[in-house]
This record gives sequence, C-alpha cells and structure tokens, in this order.
Amino acid sequence: MKDPYRQWLRPLIFNRFKLDPERLHRQVIGPLAWLGQPGATQQLAQAWAQQQFCLADQRLVQSCWGLTFSNPMGLAAGFDKDGEAALAWSWLGFGFAELGTVTRWAQPGNPPPRLFRLVEDEAVLNRMGFNNQGSAALADRLAQIWAVQRPPIPIGINLGKSKATELAAAAEDYRASFQQLRPYGDYFVVNVSSPNTPGLRSLQAADHLDPILATLQAENHDQKPLLVKIAPDLSWAEIDAVIDLVTAHRLAGIIATNTTIAREGLKTRLLPSTGQPIEAEPGGISGAPLRQRSTQVIHHIYQRTQGHLPIIGVGGIFTATDAWEKITAGACLLQAYTGWIYEGPWMVKRLLQGLLTQLEQHQCHSITEAVGLATSLVHSRFWPWGGLPGSAPTVLWLAMSICSDSGLAARGLLAAKPGAEPVLLCPAILWFICPSCNG
Repeated sequence: MKDPYRQWLRPLIFNRFKLDPERLHRQVIGPLAWLGQPGATQQLAQAWAQQQFCLADQRLVQSCWGLTFSNPMGLAAGFDKDGEAALAWSWLGFGFAELGTVTRWAQPGNPPPRLFRLVEDEAVLNRMGFNNQGSAALADRLAQIWAVQRPPIPIGINLGKSKATELAAAAEDYRASFQQLRPYGDYFVVNVSSPNTPGLRSLQAADHLDPILATLQAENHDQKPLLVKIAPDLSWAEIDAVIDLVTAHRLAGIIATNTTIAREGLKTRLLPSTGQPIEAEPGGISGAPLRQRSTQVIHHIYQRTQGHLPIIGVGGIFTATDAWEKITAGACLLQAYTGWIYEGPWMVKRLLQGLLTQLEQHQCHSITEAVGLATSLVHSRFWPWGGLPGSAPTVLWLAMSICSDSGLAARGLLAAKPGAEPVLLCPAILWFICPSCNG
C-alpha cells in the first residue's frame, strides 16, 4: 500500500503551500484530542486508526521500571505540551508518549517565528522556549481525563524550568511542578538541556544538577521513575559527570538526546522565512542531522554503565534501520518527533514491521535481546568467531570497531550471524580505508 502522507500530503504541506509549521501543529492537536475521546463516532475513527497505524507483537514488548510498553517506540516531548491529545497516541501506534515540556508557571515562550522546517536536511529548527499553560493547568486537565479513562500506554511528563525563575531557584521550580503532576505521570523527565531557555543548559553541570535531583528524589514519595534528558553537545567528560549524578541519586535512566546547537554539515544555508544564515539563527536542531551524534551518546552511556542504566534513545529516527542502530547501541526505548513529522502517521507501524524483520535476521526473540548488542560486542564480552588475532574475522572486527557508530547495526548482524562476514567483508574494508565511505 502506498503511503498517502508521503506521496501526496507532505509535498503539499512542505513544498507546494509551505504551510506554517507552528500554525499547522495547533490545527492538528484539535483533531487528535477528539480522536482520544469516548463516543460512537470516535470509536469508528479509533478502529480505523488501529487498523492503519498500530502493530501488536509480543516480541516488541518492553518492560522497564515496572511498566509495560507494548512496543519501544514513543512520542517525544514537545508535540503535546499541554496534554490535550493524551488519549490519542495509543491509536497512532505509539508504545508510550511523553507530555510537555511543562513548567511551573504558564509562559508564552519565545516570540514567533520560532519553528522552521529544514527540508533539505530532514530537520527542524525550533526556538519555542517552553511555551505551555503551566503545571497546574496540565494537572487539572489530566485529572479530568484520567477520571474517565487512563491511557492504555505509559505516559511520561517532561519538566522544565520556568523562564522567570532564577537559576538558583531551579530546584524548587522543578519540585513544585513534580508535586502537582506526580499522580498523573508514569515516569518523569528532568529537562535541563533545551537550548531555548536562557541559562538552562548550565543546569547540566554537576554542581547545579545535583541539588535539583536531590530535591526531586526527596519529593518522590511514590518512587516514580525519574530520568534526566541531556544535550548532544556535551563533552564525554560532562556526560560522565551526569551519569555519576544519575547513579548517585538512583535515577531511573537517561534520555539521549535533546536538540543540538551545532550547525556543521547542514545543506540549508539560509532560512527562507528570515533570510538569515542558518549559523546566525538561534535554536535547537532535531531530525536527521542529530542521528549519528545521539547514537554515539547512547553507545557511550551504555558502555560507561555496562548496560545497567536504561536509556531512551531519541534523535533522527525515521526508519527501522535508525531505530535498530539505537537499540543495538544500548537504547531500551525510543522516541520520535521530527521523524514522525517527515514520515507521517504510518511511520510507527512501518518502523515496527522493520524491527521485527531485524529481529528475525539477527535471530533475536525480542527487542530486549537486541539492546546493546553492538556495544556488547565492541567490548568483547563475547567473541563472535574463533581464530587467532590477525585472522580475517579479527581484522574485519577491528576495522569495524574503529569505524564510526554508523556501523553498529552491521556489527550486530555479524555477531548474530557469523556466517555473514564474507558478505560484509568488502564494505567493511571500504569503510576502513576510505573515510568518505564512513558516513
């Protein structure tokens, strides 16, 4: 079946009419909120959506923090900031959804225009600035929705710092939001990595992050899973410092990663709506340009924690191959936002079908078996072939380990199917000797 979104709708939205992305986003939220409501007409729409967009298979089920995820693909924070469509996301095939980012105080965010498509790069530039109705309004809305029906999938809530709150008072700001929303979220995320609130990223530094995490855990009487979302632009030493704090405060995991402020390698040179060079435009970039770096960060966290800390991988997931690379790098769950915008509502089902194909090809019985597969091999926790150093498999293995993380999926294939090494030997040698081949 042809995908009507990719074939007809996306060209019209992105290229022909070039519809304003923020305005279109607001128009989409209304029908999605309607889809999740009870009612005879909604039931017909829900049945159609389930047939079109959903895929159930026991091999895709993930268990984490005492929660069951019907599949590992979730909606990232930023799309449903105020929880208006909280009941709709399961009908679109997602295994979980993350609401927010929400702040203690309602705030309008940064002035528009603040959301831009970079179509040539399959990316989005945003400088929204945590526009939302505030944690009290979200708590009231979820209380009303949950009283009638709680979503069948886990719901996370992403917490940010209010722009009006001084950095020194950030811990109390996060605590107040958490206190109001604690009954309604299945897990919570401390967002200290958005580039669009002045000074926010400085809260990733250990001396600033430590009191925030301590304050939240002191308030966490129900032992709700708490995660921290980090920026892709941190150095390895800075990421290690965050990992140490997460471990010390017994947080549930890390989300890797938020948007990037890097501009290297972009095809887009000028932002058409402003006429300014892309390097001069503030904001964070999501989508395909983030793909490789976010996978590298996932790989590093998994390696550093020996696979004991759950990781939600996000950044540049458009296809099953993208998802598989992040899973085998160490992510136990995934999230998409920009990829979903570009690929459309059929993306999740198509991606899940592709993951099942990957499981079969790698002789894995579940997603759980694939988590960290490539990273584990790089660490030589087991050696996929016998033989002495200097044998063809050994040389191939070393070559692929030296190459960038784009080779993670191939390394996973070689581990699960040792007989595949002759097939992959030629491209692996090209990777090794030709930097231009090493994407």
